[in-house]
Amino acid sequence: MMELRIRNMVCNRCIKSVESIFRQAGIEAASIELGKVVLINDADEKQLQGIRKNLEAEGFDLLDNSKSKLVDDIRQLIINLVHYGELDEMNQNLSSYLSDKLHKDYNYLSNVFSSAENYTIEHFFILQKIERIKEWLVYDELTLSEMAFRLGYSSVAHLSSQFKKVTGFTPSQFKKLKDHHRNPLDRI
Repeated sequence: MMELRIRNMVCNRCIKSVESIFRQAGIEAASIELGKVVLINDADEKQLQGIRKNLEAEGFDLLDNSKSKLVDDIRQLIINLVHYGELDEMNQNLSSYLSDKLHKDYNYLSNVFSSAENYTIEHFFILQKIERIKEWLVYDELTLSEMAFRLGYSSVAHLSSQFKKVTGFTPSQFKKLKDHHRNPLDRI
């Protein structure tokens, strides 16, 4: 079995897209999940080059080294936490959460991430939370109080302040915009 790591897989549609790429290449996967494909049989270099080309055409990256894989793991954990988990139920801070999940010292994780992404883990975490808030605002799903609670903000004022600092708009101003500029999760 061979495990491949793929950057920019952020949703179920991404899984289906990657699954299709491997199927078209005639390479059978034992499992495909966000950021990871486990192959039943090892792929040769020619097959990997074809897969890499097809993945890149769809906006994905086949990761080669352990630090790139670690950065992708950090990104996936944060995306899953913000977009698919409940931050309000997390009983530890982000640094402890990542250290526990990845079994590495947070300072090491932070240094690897910052050198690869040119911004900090905390900044990436904030950007993900802002995108989640934008989604909720566009679809009018929750009140600001509910958003603040679910995303672990201490208050609505803190959420609003951080939202304005990142977007230049208050949540209510953003909601009134005709063009709700949202960023794809794989482009943050």
